[in-house]
Amino acid sequence: MLSENIRAIRKSKGLSQEELAVKLNVVRQTISKWEQGLSVPDSDMLIALSEVLETPVSTLLGEKVAEEEADGLKTLCEKLEVINLQLAKRKSARREALFWLLVAVCAAVLICFIVLTALGSQYLDWDWSDPELAIVGTAYHAFEWVFIRIAPLLLMGAVAGIILIKKKG
Repeated sequence: MLSENIRAIRKSKGLSQEELAVKLNVVRQTISKWEQGLSVPDSDMLIALSEVLETPVSTLLGEKVAEEEADGLKTLCEKLEVINLQLAKRKSARREALFWLLVAVCAAVLICFIVLTALGSQYLDWDWSDPELAIVGTAYHAFEWVFIRIAPLLLMGAVAGIILIKKKG
């Protein structure tokens, strides 16, 4: 119905009856009568109404515009809700994976410290002239040298990451 379409399109454009009346150079009561179905605009006013509402005359004269717009809006809202839920699940899964990765890094660093302490080897006291020990000793020395310098930073970073993840979650 024309009356329902005028009301629905006016509201969708965010216009009050008074604002629409001013734009059409009519009184508010005229708009009210059109929307109540008590009168109809003449052909010239119908064209002016379509221009002000930026809607084709055929749409104004068509039926159930409000329901189609509402159904489309409802469908769009449902799709957006599904997308938001999927994004939230992905974010949560990434945060959980990062948390467990940082826990694993902490555990690995601590295990390496324990193993190095348990071995109690002072790599500087090794007999570097023994060919078999020299190769293994050199690799072990390289590991210890890198580990001792990087492990504390790695451990502090991982612990800080775990704390930050748990605060945000």
